[in-house]
Amino acid sequence: MTLRSLLVDFNSYFASVEQQAEPRLRGKPIGVVPMMADTTVCIAASIEAKRFGVKTGTKVGDARKLCPEIEFVLARHAVYIDYHHRAVAAVDTVVPVREVLSIDEMDCELTGRWREPERALGLARKVKTVLHEAIGECLRTSIGIGPNTFIAKTASDMVKPDGLVVIEQRELPQRLFGLSLRDLSGIGKQMEKRLHSHGINTVEQLCALTREQARAVWGGVGGEVMHDRLRGEAVAGRDSDTHSISHSSVLAPDKRNPEDAFAILNRLTQKAAVRLRKAAFYASRLTIGIKYLDGGRWDADMRLVDTQDTVTFLHALEKLWSGRPKTRRTILQVGMAFSELVSEAGHTGSLFASESKSKNLYETLDKLNARFGKQAVYFASAHKARDRGGMHIAFNHIPDPETEK
Repeated sequence: MTLRSLLVDFNSYFASVEQQAEPRLRGKPIGVVPMMADTTVCIAASIEAKRFGVKTGTKVGDARKLCPEIEFVLARHAVYIDYHHRAVAAVDTVVPVREVLSIDEMDCELTGRWREPERALGLARKVKTVLHEAIGECLRTSIGIGPNTFIAKTASDMVKPDGLVVIEQRELPQRLFGLSLRDLSGIGKQMEKRLHSHGINTVEQLCALTREQARAVWGGVGGEVMHDRLRGEAVAGRDSDTHSISHSSVLAPDKRNPEDAFAILNRLTQKAAVRLRKAAFYASRLTIGIKYLDGGRWDADMRLVDTQDTVTFLHALEKLWSGRPKTRRTILQVGMAFSELVSEAGHTGSLFASESKSKNLYETLDKLNARFGKQAVYFASAHKARDRGGMHIAFNHIPDPETEK
């Protein structure tokens, strides 16, 4: 009885919610977009659209060429959050939801006799039935069952849409050998390059590493964690030193100029500072990035004394922005991130600044914005972008409607 995790992964989540909420869209190829413009990209594609090669990140113009019948719908993040909470509640009536991993993924805990393969499969089928009855027929899921969350996640990705795959510990790591390195959660483009530089080009080669060799390749304990995960070991959760709070925005065609782009980036930074304070974190690094219409990009970052102060962040933002290339390339997207976060207990702060007054001020401002909306009080440098920065779902961040209206 080695099965500990049942992972529920909703297929084409944003697009499926749209089809469930709007019956006329059912069975049709659709793309969910942040704005109605040919130069923007799809942030989601329905299962029907994916069959034509449309996927997340496909430009609208390219999507039309791949699938002339595709229909584009404007993203409605508040609707996706509502369906998310309803889905979590429905799943939790069948099997305990241990952790919400993202807007479209949740990890459920298998205990006792439910760890037996046939019983776990029965639970998974019941989850699918309950979701169909409580949420709707369009929200299909791929469920993976495994000895740890990593393996369950890998199993859920093996068959889409509407999959159900079990991987037992006795099958590991051989069951993974047919996958590519990028099929494994936690191995992105940069990590794949690092693995290639060490002569590791296949999952089989990766699994052949000892714990010590994996640690050397990763440059730390992350290698040991990956080694154990690949073998189905129960790996305790750990705080990530790369945890961040970030926001980005694709610019409307009439905003793709430096002045408007900076105002929007300023607004995103103010919004992220509110999230930072609510989470009781202090940031030690600010990173900003620009994506250009021609596919190029520029990034810069700055170290800070750990802080929650919006004014400090905006001063750092101005310095970073002033160092950008002054070319006439069209700006498509801007983004920012707070990283190297420090908890309240680990916060030291500046030796030369008294934080008590500013902390009280921001607490008051944040309460005003939570009560009266995001435009109630803001720094004037973001005035041109006061309508930007509403709720947007990105990666594992599920917006809080109270602070991100």
